[in-house]
Amino acid sequence: MTVRRIFHVQMGRDGGTERFFVTLAQAFAERGIEQAFAIRPGNAWAPEIARLGAVHEGHYLRRTPGALWSLARLRRAMRAWGPDAAMAWRAPAARLIPDLAGVVKIVRLGDYPRHVRHFAHLQAVVCNNPTIARHVEALGWRGAAPVISNFARPVTPRPVTRDEMATPPDAFVISSAGRLTHIKGYDTLLRAVAALPGCWLWLAGDGDLRGALEAQARDLGIADRVRFVGWLAEPMDLIAGSDAFVMPSREEPLGNVVIEAWHCGVPTVATRTDGPTWFATDGKDCLLVPIDDAPAMAAAMARLRDDADLRAALVAEARRTLAARFSKEAVVDAYLDLFDRLGEAST
Repeated sequence: MTVRRIFHVQMGRDGGTERFFVTLAQAFAERGIEQAFAIRPGNAWAPEIARLGAVHEGHYLRRTPGALWSLARLRRAMRAWGPDAAMAWRAPAARLIPDLAGVVKIVRLGDYPRHVRHFAHLQAVVCNNPTIARHVEALGWRGAAPVISNFARPVTPRPVTRDEMATPPDAFVISSAGRLTHIKGYDTLLRAVAALPGCWLWLAGDGDLRGALEAQARDLGIADRVRFVGWLAEPMDLIAGSDAFVMPSREEPLGNVVIEAWHCGVPTVATRTDGPTWFATDGKDCLLVPIDDAPAMAAAMARLRDDADLRAALVAEARRTLAARFSKEAVVDAYLDLFDRLGEAST
């Protein structure tokens, strides 16, 4: 069975998972795959996928009468469209896929679900690192749990300038990007920046903690050298304009932003969360530091600031790691091969 029509169910907002969803859908389209999509209303990236296929918008995860009616309508549309495969993004979205006969049904996970009840009628749980696969198996999942990771979006960055960011031309600039939430650890990053006089921070993203982080920057006396820039249409432009990238997360199953920083050719520091400790090698393609350790993070940033040879070596090795483990061709091939194997097994 060759899969040529994929129906995606993506109920997320703005973040690394959603950016990769758009990227993978675009890569499928390049292979001639027809696609349709169920998403929540109001997503900034909706126009990008609307170019690729029919889009059904609704608050399908809610338990209100209106949401249940919308979900029933969505499932009718899914059946009428006739996909070869249905792909949910994150665990809650899996329950929105009906038990369609003759259709390959999978969920792609970039985090750790609390249970596997929503997966009962699926054939595979695709995990973007091995620890997630072990986690779902420990929860009782007995189906396929292949590990298929991400690839960097095929973007040619246009580096932002110091003038655009009101930053001195000789400043050592750290960039970071993500949701401004506790799990992302930006409070630790601010403390690390405060320990390095002359170091500036460009931070792309938004979230519930933005006000608290801005207040922390003022309290630390570094508000004049921190730029909170909000959500950007292309965060890689910001990363490419910096001297180094730091991912300070407390939990990160993969850390797609590290892969994007590598794609930008920017030396990187990351915490020892599950993703980076799986795919990165400390001192070779990345500097890894303990979680919540601001002094260690500051020391790693200072190493990059003071050692141009180290920066160049990390960038060169990161490019080799990208080519070997995170190429677009390899990732897309892995998904299409999985769909085909599962389809053959179900016939």
